[in-house]
Amino acid sequence: MIELYISSLITFFVVIDPPGCAPIYAGLSSGASAVQRRAMAVRAVGVAAAILLVFALFGEDLLKGLGISLASFRIAGGIMLFLIALEMVFEKRTQRREDRAARIAETPEVEDVSIFPMAMPMIAGPGSIASVMLLMARNDGLERSAVVLAALATILALTLVALLAAGPIMRVLGARIEAVITRLLGVLLAALAVQFVMDGLQVSLR
Repeated sequence: MIELYISSLITFFVVIDPPGCAPIYAGLSSGASAVQRRAMAVRAVGVAAAILLVFALFGEDLLKGLGISLASFRIAGGIMLFLIALEMVFEKRTQRREDRAARIAETPEVEDVSIFPMAMPMIAGPGSIASVMLLMARNDGLERSAVVLAALATILALTLVALLAAGPIMRVLGARIEAVITRLLGVLLAALAVQFVMDGLQVSLR
């Protein structure tokens, strides 16, 4: 059971990548207050946990029932992620926030990134959904399934800690450095999105 827990833990850590999610979240939520960032971080991890739990228990049957292949899911997630990456690189989000703040200065609205793109497809993306479905399929029985879910819960807890710590760390770096990092992360995010699409196409064309 310990070996299963460790192997599952490593798998989820690599796929979800809590350290990698943190700076991306900081860039996406740069216009929010500390309270709003904490709320969005908790909401993002909570929603992602619910999505992954549903797919862990019913994922294979759900996709088959809807006639959706995992490859198609991977392509759709990649396209959505790529659109977010473009906004990060060209600072469209910053411009949109400034325009919105000018229009409604008394009640400034902060864009909620907790559901999209953080909860899905960043945390509960095609890779993590495929991983949890595969691990649950390979480990029948209540005890082994519980071990897999415990490993997933551990990584989600680490992800929450990483998201909560991301804002203060990025603020210490300063606005200019944060802008540079956000653009670099946007490029990396675009590459990740393209990889999702390529993986999906590769499976579809076999």
